[in-house]
Amino acid sequence: MHSSRNLIRSCLMMLTATVLTLSGCNKQEDQSQRSGPGPTLVTVAVAKSVKLELREESVGTIEGLIDPTVAAEVSARVLKVAVHPGQRVKKGDLIVLLDPTDYNLQRREAQSEIARVEALLANQGRTVERHQRLVQKNFISQNALDDVTTQQTALKQQLDGAQARMASIEHTGSKTTVLSPLEGTVEKQIVSVGDFVKVGDPLLQIISNQRLRVHLPFPENIAAKLQPGLSVRLSTPTSPDQVTSTIRELKPLIGSSNRAVDVIADVVNQPGWQSGASVNGTVILGEHAQAVVVPEQSVILRPAGDVVYVIKDGNKTKVAEQRIVKIGLRQESQVEILEGLAAGENVAVDGAAFLTDKAEVAIQKAGQ
Repeated sequence: MHSSRNLIRSCLMMLTATVLTLSGCNKQEDQSQRSGPGPTLVTVAVAKSVKLELREESVGTIEGLIDPTVAAEVSARVLKVAVHPGQRVKKGDLIVLLDPTDYNLQRREAQSEIARVEALLANQGRTVERHQRLVQKNFISQNALDDVTTQQTALKQQLDGAQARMASIEHTGSKTTVLSPLEGTVEKQIVSVGDFVKVGDPLLQIISNQRLRVHLPFPENIAAKLQPGLSVRLSTPTSPDQVTSTIRELKPLIGSSNRAVDVIADVVNQPGWQSGASVNGTVILGEHAQAVVVPEQSVILRPAGDVVYVIKDGNKTKVAEQRIVKIGLRQESQVEILEGLAAGENVAVDGAAFLTDKAEVAIQKAGQ
Protein backbone atom coordinates (compact mmCIF):
# COMPACT_ATOMS: atom_id res chain seq x y z
CA MET A 1 0.00 0.00 0.00
CA HIS A 2 2.75 2.36 0.89
CA SER A 3 4.64 1.53 -2.30
CA SER A 4 1.54 2.24 -4.40
CA ARG A 5 1.22 5.70 -2.89
CA ASN A 6 4.85 6.39 -3.63
CA LEU A 7 4.36 5.27 -7.21
CA ILE A 8 1.36 7.54 -7.68
CA ARG A 9 3.27 10.46 -6.11
CA SER A 10 6.19 9.88 -8.45
CA CYS A 11 3.90 9.82 -11.51
CA LEU A 12 2.25 13.08 -10.44
CA MET A 13 5.61 14.77 -10.00
CA MET A 14 6.79 13.60 -13.43
CA LEU A 15 3.57 14.85 -15.02
CA THR A 16 3.92 18.24 -13.34
CA ALA A 17 7.53 18.55 -14.49
CA THR A 18 6.50 17.71 -18.07
CA VAL A 19 3.77 20.36 -18.07
CA LEU A 20 6.15 22.98 -16.67
CA THR A 21 8.73 22.06 -19.30
CA LEU A 22 6.25 22.42 -22.14
CA SER A 23 5.02 25.72 -20.75
CA GLY A 24 8.58 27.06 -20.59
CA CYS A 25 9.18 26.03 -24.17
CA ASN A 26 6.09 27.88 -25.33
CA LYS A 27 7.19 31.04 -23.48
CA GLN A 28 10.65 30.85 -25.05
CA GLU A 29 9.04 30.49 -28.47
CA ASP A 30 6.87 33.55 -27.87
CA GLN A 31 9.85 35.56 -26.65
CA SER A 32 11.94 34.54 -29.64
CA GLN A 33 9.13 35.58 -31.97
CA ARG A 34 8.75 38.92 -30.22
CA SER A 35 12.52 39.58 -30.32
CA GLY A 36 12.79 38.86 -34.10
CA PRO A 37 13.70 41.60 -36.70
CA GLY A 38 11.10 44.38 -36.90
CA PRO A 39 9.97 46.49 -39.90
CA THR A 40 12.67 48.44 -41.79
CA LEU A 41 12.60 52.19 -41.21
CA VAL A 42 12.37 54.16 -44.45
CA THR A 43 11.51 57.65 -45.64
CA VAL A 44 9.05 58.05 -48.47
CA ALA A 45 8.76 60.38 -51.46
CA VAL A 46 6.01 60.78 -54.02
CA ALA A 47 6.85 60.22 -57.68
CA LYS A 48 6.25 63.58 -59.39
CA SER A 49 5.29 64.53 -62.92
CA VAL A 50 7.40 67.51 -63.99
CA LYS A 51 8.72 69.25 -67.10
CA LEU A 52 12.25 67.96 -67.63
CA GLU A 53 14.67 69.80 -69.90
CA LEU A 54 17.04 68.06 -72.29
CA ARG A 55 20.20 70.09 -71.92
CA GLU A 56 23.95 70.09 -72.41
CA GLU A 57 26.37 72.11 -70.29
CA SER A 58 29.77 73.58 -71.02
CA VAL A 59 32.30 76.07 -69.63
CA GLY A 60 33.57 78.69 -72.05
CA THR A 61 35.03 82.20 -72.29
CA ILE A 62 33.76 85.73 -72.88
CA GLU A 63 35.18 87.91 -75.65
CA GLY A 64 34.73 91.66 -75.93
CA LEU A 65 33.41 92.75 -79.32
CA ILE A 66 34.10 96.45 -78.69
CA ASP A 67 37.67 97.09 -77.52
CA PRO A 68 39.11 99.84 -79.74
CA THR A 69 42.63 101.14 -79.56
CA VAL A 70 42.27 104.92 -79.81
CA ALA A 71 44.90 106.27 -82.20
CA ALA A 72 46.16 109.77 -83.03
CA GLU A 73 44.50 111.37 -86.08
CA VAL A 74 47.00 114.21 -86.26
CA SER A 75 50.71 114.61 -85.64
CA ALA A 76 51.40 116.52 -82.44
CA ARG A 77 53.01 116.38 -79.02
CA VAL A 78 51.04 114.99 -76.06
CA LEU A 79 50.16 117.75 -73.59
CA LYS A 80 47.89 115.83 -71.23
CA VAL A 81 46.62 112.31 -70.56
CA ALA A 82 43.31 112.81 -68.74
CA VAL A 83 42.59 109.17 -67.80
CA HIS A 84 44.42 106.18 -66.35
CA PRO A 85 44.05 102.38 -66.67
CA GLY A 86 40.99 101.05 -64.89
CA GLN A 87 39.10 104.33 -65.07
CA ARG A 88 35.53 104.33 -66.37
CA VAL A 89 34.87 106.79 -69.19
CA LYS A 90 31.73 107.89 -70.98
CA LYS A 91 31.35 108.59 -74.66
CA GLY A 92 32.66 112.11 -75.37
CA ASP A 93 34.93 112.40 -72.29
CA LEU A 94 38.34 114.01 -72.79
CA ILE A 95 41.02 111.32 -72.67
CA VAL A 96 44.13 112.88 -74.33
CA LEU A 97 45.02 116.47 -75.24
CA LEU A 98 47.56 117.10 -78.05
CA ASP A 99 49.42 120.35 -78.73
CA PRO A 100 47.22 122.50 -81.05
CA THR A 101 49.81 125.26 -81.69
CA ASP A 102 50.56 124.35 -85.32
CA TYR A 103 46.88 124.19 -86.19
CA ASN A 104 46.16 127.49 -84.46
CA LEU A 105 48.82 129.15 -86.64
CA GLN A 106 47.40 127.53 -89.76
CA ARG A 107 43.95 128.78 -88.77
CA ARG A 108 45.22 132.38 -88.44
CA GLU A 109 46.87 132.10 -91.84
CA ALA A 110 43.65 130.82 -93.38
CA GLN A 111 41.65 133.59 -91.73
CA SER A 112 44.03 136.18 -93.21
CA GLU A 113 43.66 134.68 -96.66
CA ILE A 114 39.87 134.76 -96.38
CA ALA A 115 39.95 138.40 -95.31
CA ARG A 116 42.26 139.32 -98.25
CA VAL A 117 40.07 137.60 -100.82
CA GLU A 118 36.90 139.11 -99.34
CA ALA A 119 38.46 142.58 -99.66
CA LEU A 120 39.42 141.95 -103.29
CA LEU A 121 35.99 140.56 -104.01
CA ALA A 122 34.26 143.60 -102.50
CA ASN A 123 36.39 145.92 -104.62
CA GLN A 124 35.78 143.83 -107.73
CA GLY A 125 32.06 144.03 -107.07
CA ARG A 126 32.17 147.81 -107.19
CA THR A 127 34.18 147.68 -110.40
CA VAL A 128 31.58 145.48 -112.03
CA GLU A 129 28.80 147.86 -111.03
CA ARG A 130 30.66 150.84 -112.60
CA HIS A 131 31.31 148.92 -115.82
CA GLN A 132 27.65 147.96 -116.03
CA ARG A 133 26.62 151.65 -115.87
CA LEU A 134 29.24 152.61 -118.45
CA VAL A 135 28.09 149.89 -120.83
CA GLN A 136 24.53 151.17 -120.54
CA LYS A 137 25.77 154.65 -121.59
CA ASN A 138 27.92 153.11 -124.37
CA PHE A 139 31.11 154.55 -122.88
CA ILE A 140 32.87 151.09 -122.85
CA SER A 141 32.42 147.87 -124.75
CA GLN A 142 30.72 144.72 -123.50
CA ASN A 143 34.06 142.90 -123.60
CA ALA A 144 35.42 145.14 -120.83
CA LEU A 145 32.42 144.31 -118.66
CA ASP A 146 32.89 140.61 -119.35
CA ASP A 147 36.54 140.79 -118.19
CA VAL A 148 35.76 142.33 -114.81
CA THR A 149 32.82 139.97 -114.31
CA THR A 150 35.09 137.00 -114.96
CA GLN A 151 37.59 138.33 -112.42
CA GLN A 152 34.75 138.67 -109.88
CA THR A 153 33.75 135.04 -110.45
CA ALA A 154 37.36 133.90 -110.03
CA LEU A 155 37.60 135.77 -106.73
CA LYS A 156 34.41 134.10 -105.50
CA GLN A 157 35.90 130.68 -106.28
CA GLN A 158 39.11 131.70 -104.55
CA LEU A 159 37.09 132.69 -101.48
CA ASP A 160 35.29 129.35 -101.50
CA GLY A 161 38.67 127.60 -101.61
CA ALA A 162 40.02 129.65 -98.70
CA GLN A 163 36.92 128.94 -96.62
CA ALA A 164 37.20 125.22 -97.39
CA ARG A 165 40.83 125.25 -96.30
CA MET A 166 39.78 127.05 -93.13
CA ALA A 167 37.15 124.37 -92.42
CA SER A 168 39.73 121.63 -93.04
CA ILE A 169 42.19 123.24 -90.61
CA GLU A 170 39.51 123.62 -87.94
CA HIS A 171 38.42 120.01 -88.41
CA THR A 172 42.01 118.76 -88.18
CA GLY A 173 42.77 121.02 -85.23
CA SER A 174 39.76 119.69 -83.34
CA LYS A 175 41.37 116.25 -83.39
CA THR A 176 44.04 117.48 -80.99
CA THR A 177 41.31 117.09 -78.34
CA VAL A 178 40.89 113.29 -78.24
CA LEU A 179 37.50 112.20 -76.90
CA SER A 180 36.37 108.74 -75.87
CA PRO A 181 34.50 107.07 -78.76
CA LEU A 182 32.40 104.93 -76.41
CA GLU A 183 31.51 104.16 -72.81
CA GLY A 184 33.89 101.69 -71.21
CA THR A 185 37.00 101.17 -69.10
CA VAL A 186 40.54 102.23 -69.94
CA GLU A 187 42.48 99.00 -70.38
CA LYS A 188 45.92 100.32 -71.33
CA GLN A 189 47.71 103.69 -71.47
CA ILE A 190 50.21 103.66 -74.32
CA VAL A 191 51.50 107.28 -74.44
CA SER A 192 52.72 109.73 -71.81
CA VAL A 193 52.93 113.49 -71.57
CA GLY A 194 55.70 114.82 -73.85
CA ASP A 195 55.54 112.02 -76.41
CA PHE A 196 55.32 113.06 -80.06
CA VAL A 197 52.77 111.02 -81.96
CA LYS A 198 52.16 110.69 -85.67
CA VAL A 199 48.94 109.90 -87.47
CA GLY A 200 47.88 106.36 -86.57
CA ASP A 201 50.01 106.00 -83.43
CA PRO A 202 48.04 104.30 -80.61
CA LEU A 203 47.20 106.37 -77.55
CA LEU A 204 44.92 104.28 -75.30
CA GLN A 205 42.96 101.04 -75.34
CA ILE A 206 39.37 101.10 -74.06
CA ILE A 207 37.32 98.02 -73.24
CA SER A 208 33.54 98.16 -73.49
CA ASN A 209 31.36 95.42 -71.98
CA GLN A 210 28.20 96.65 -73.63
CA ARG A 211 28.37 93.87 -76.20
CA LEU A 212 30.13 90.59 -75.43
CA ARG A 213 30.47 87.33 -77.31
CA VAL A 214 30.41 83.96 -75.56
CA HIS A 215 32.29 80.93 -76.87
CA LEU A 216 31.16 77.51 -75.57
CA PRO A 217 32.93 74.30 -76.64
CA PHE A 218 30.72 71.19 -76.93
CA PRO A 219 31.75 67.59 -77.76
CA GLU A 220 31.61 66.67 -81.43
CA ASN A 221 29.17 63.80 -80.75
CA ILE A 222 26.33 66.28 -80.05
CA ALA A 223 27.13 68.61 -82.96
CA ALA A 224 24.10 67.36 -84.89
CA LYS A 225 21.77 68.42 -82.05
CA LEU A 226 23.07 72.00 -81.93
CA GLN A 227 21.69 74.68 -84.21
CA PRO A 228 21.32 78.48 -84.28
CA GLY A 229 18.27 79.76 -82.42
CA LEU A 230 18.35 77.29 -79.52
CA SER A 231 18.08 78.86 -76.06
CA VAL A 232 21.19 78.98 -73.90
CA ARG A 233 21.36 79.99 -70.23
CA LEU A 234 24.57 81.77 -69.26
CA SER A 235 26.19 82.67 -65.95
CA THR A 236 29.60 84.06 -65.01
CA PRO A 237 31.50 84.34 -61.69
CA THR A 238 31.74 88.12 -62.04
CA SER A 239 27.97 88.68 -61.90
CA PRO A 240 25.09 87.20 -59.87
CA ASP A 241 22.70 87.57 -62.80
CA GLN A 242 21.83 84.71 -65.12
CA VAL A 243 21.29 85.62 -68.77
CA THR A 244 19.17 83.79 -71.34
CA SER A 245 20.44 84.17 -74.89
CA THR A 246 20.25 82.20 -78.13
CA ILE A 247 22.87 80.44 -80.20
CA ARG A 248 24.00 83.00 -82.78
CA GLU A 249 26.11 80.67 -84.87
CA LEU A 250 28.28 77.56 -84.86
CA LYS A 251 31.81 77.63 -86.15
CA PRO A 252 31.85 75.42 -89.23
CA LEU A 253 35.06 73.62 -88.29
CA ILE A 254 35.56 71.28 -85.34
CA GLY A 255 38.65 72.27 -83.36
CA SER A 256 41.63 70.11 -84.29
CA SER A 257 43.15 70.40 -80.80
CA ASN A 258 40.08 69.56 -78.70
CA ARG A 259 37.58 68.02 -81.18
CA ALA A 260 34.93 70.45 -79.96
CA VAL A 261 32.20 72.48 -81.63
CA ASP A 262 32.38 76.22 -80.90
CA VAL A 263 28.93 77.56 -80.00
CA ILE A 264 28.65 81.36 -80.16
CA ALA A 265 26.10 83.54 -78.32
CA ASP A 266 25.96 87.28 -77.60
CA VAL A 267 25.40 89.13 -74.31
CA VAL A 268 24.29 92.78 -74.52
CA ASN A 269 24.28 95.45 -71.77
CA GLN A 270 24.77 93.20 -68.73
CA PRO A 271 26.39 94.97 -65.73
CA GLY A 272 29.16 92.96 -64.11
CA TRP A 273 29.90 90.81 -67.16
CA GLN A 274 33.53 91.21 -68.21
CA SER A 275 35.54 90.36 -71.25
CA GLY A 276 38.00 87.51 -70.63
CA ALA A 277 35.98 85.94 -67.80
CA SER A 278 34.79 82.34 -67.79
CA VAL A 279 31.14 81.51 -68.45
CA ASN A 280 28.91 78.52 -67.74
CA GLY A 281 26.50 77.75 -70.55
CA THR A 282 23.49 75.41 -70.69
CA VAL A 283 21.95 74.76 -74.10
CA ILE A 284 18.29 73.67 -74.00
CA LEU A 285 17.89 70.95 -76.66
CA GLY A 286 14.26 70.14 -75.84
CA GLU A 287 12.02 68.98 -73.00
CA HIS A 288 9.94 66.11 -71.64
CA ALA A 289 6.64 67.72 -70.74
CA GLN A 290 5.36 65.10 -68.21
CA ALA A 291 8.39 63.21 -66.98
CA VAL A 292 7.99 61.01 -63.86
CA VAL A 293 10.89 61.65 -61.48
CA VAL A 294 11.99 60.26 -58.09
CA PRO A 295 15.01 60.99 -55.85
CA GLU A 296 18.26 59.29 -56.84
CA GLN A 297 18.35 57.31 -53.57
CA SER A 298 15.11 55.58 -54.55
CA VAL A 299 16.66 53.77 -57.51
CA ILE A 300 18.55 50.63 -56.41
CA LEU A 301 20.62 48.36 -58.63
CA ARG A 302 19.67 44.69 -58.17
CA PRO A 303 20.55 41.58 -60.21
CA ALA A 304 17.22 42.04 -62.02
CA GLY A 305 18.17 45.63 -62.98
CA ASP A 306 17.24 49.06 -61.65
CA VAL A 307 14.37 48.83 -59.14
CA VAL A 308 12.32 51.04 -56.85
CA TYR A 309 10.30 49.98 -53.82
CA VAL A 310 6.71 51.16 -53.88
CA ILE A 311 5.17 51.42 -50.42
CA LYS A 312 1.83 49.59 -50.17
CA ASP A 313 -0.61 48.85 -47.32
CA GLY A 314 -0.26 45.27 -46.03
CA ASN A 315 -2.47 43.27 -43.63
CA LYS A 316 -1.12 44.86 -40.48
CA THR A 317 1.85 46.99 -41.61
CA LYS A 318 3.07 48.65 -44.78
CA VAL A 319 5.11 46.58 -47.21
CA ALA A 320 7.60 47.39 -49.97
CA GLU A 321 6.75 46.18 -53.45
CA GLN A 322 9.73 45.81 -55.76
CA ARG A 323 9.32 47.32 -59.24
CA ILE A 324 11.79 46.94 -62.09
CA VAL A 325 12.03 50.31 -63.82
CA LYS A 326 13.65 51.86 -66.87
CA ILE A 327 15.46 55.11 -66.10
CA GLY A 328 16.15 58.15 -68.30
CA LEU A 329 17.72 61.49 -67.48
CA ARG A 330 19.47 62.36 -64.22
CA GLN A 331 19.23 66.01 -63.19
CA GLU A 332 19.60 67.82 -59.88
CA SER A 333 19.42 64.64 -57.71
CA GLN A 334 16.34 63.46 -59.59
CA VAL A 335 16.00 60.42 -61.86
CA GLU A 336 13.50 60.15 -64.69
CA ILE A 337 11.49 56.92 -64.71
CA LEU A 338 10.51 55.94 -68.23
CA GLU A 339 8.73 52.66 -67.41
CA GLY A 340 7.52 50.79 -64.33
CA LEU A 341 6.22 53.63 -62.14
CA ALA A 342 3.36 56.10 -62.29
CA ALA A 343 3.21 59.65 -60.93
CA GLY A 344 1.66 59.86 -57.46
CA GLU A 345 2.98 56.53 -56.15
CA ASN A 346 5.00 56.49 -52.92
CA VAL A 347 8.53 55.11 -53.11
CA ALA A 348 11.11 54.38 -50.43
CA VAL A 349 14.05 56.80 -50.30
CA ASP A 350 16.33 56.50 -47.26
CA GLY A 351 16.60 52.83 -46.36
CA ALA A 352 15.60 51.61 -49.83
CA ALA A 353 18.91 49.81 -50.25
CA PHE A 354 18.07 47.48 -47.31
CA LEU A 355 14.68 46.37 -48.67
CA THR A 356 13.55 43.26 -50.47
CA ASP A 357 10.27 42.50 -52.17
CA LYS A 358 7.31 42.32 -49.75
CA ALA A 359 9.47 43.45 -46.82
CA GLU A 360 7.62 45.14 -43.97
CA VAL A 361 8.48 48.79 -43.50
CA ALA A 362 7.83 51.56 -41.03
CA ILE A 363 7.55 55.13 -42.33
CA GLN A 364 9.90 57.63 -40.77
CA LYS A 365 9.62 61.34 -41.47
CA ALA A 366 12.63 62.90 -43.13
CA GLY A 367 14.99 64.51 -40.64
CA GLN A 368 14.00 62.31 -37.67
